[in-house]
Parts: sequence; C-alpha cells; structure tokens
Amino acid sequence: MAYATSDQLILLTPASLAVGPRFWIHTSADALAAVDTTGFITNGGDRGLKVLDWVYHVDSQANGDMSLHQVVSVCSTAPGSTDLSDGTKVGETADSD
Repeated sequence: MAYATSDQLILLTPASLAVGPRFWIHTSADALAAVDTTGFITNGGDRGLKVLDWVYHVDSQANGDMSLHQVVSVCSTAPGSTDLSDGTKVGETADSD
C-alpha cells in the first residue's frame, strides 16, 4: 500500500517542545518495506515533521508490529515530502514461548 494523507500521524511529544527531536506515531496498513521508501510520507512538512524527529510506525495489518524510524529529510516545498530512515523493529505481537 501507499501512504495516505488520511493515515494517523500523531505527535506524541508536546508541540511546545522547541528543542530536540519529537516523537510521532503513524498507524496504517503499510508494511515496513513501504515505509522505508524515499518520500513515503508525502505531506510531512505540512504536518510539522522535522529532520531528526522520530516516527513509530504501527503496521495495522501485521497484528500491530511496530518499527522506529528517524526523519532524514523534509522537502521545503509544500506539502513537504518526507524521507524516513530504515526502520528498526521495536515490537511485534508474535510470542514464541
């Protein structure tokens, strides 16, 4: 699937925090491989993403698997195509015990 501007992209860190990276959560049916593509988030600038922010991605179709990505670039031209780093899986619902 491709990113949809209607996807949940929620700022977890207070917007008033002007210094340092902020944390976001993005929930969609997009797999990790899709999130890793260049310019995956097509409106990151308009949404307020900044370089060095962190984005947790929750794959709603893989039982809630979660990965963590850092914002690598945000295009200065609206709507601000945004590139995320390769993701690191930080959680999954599989339980092998």
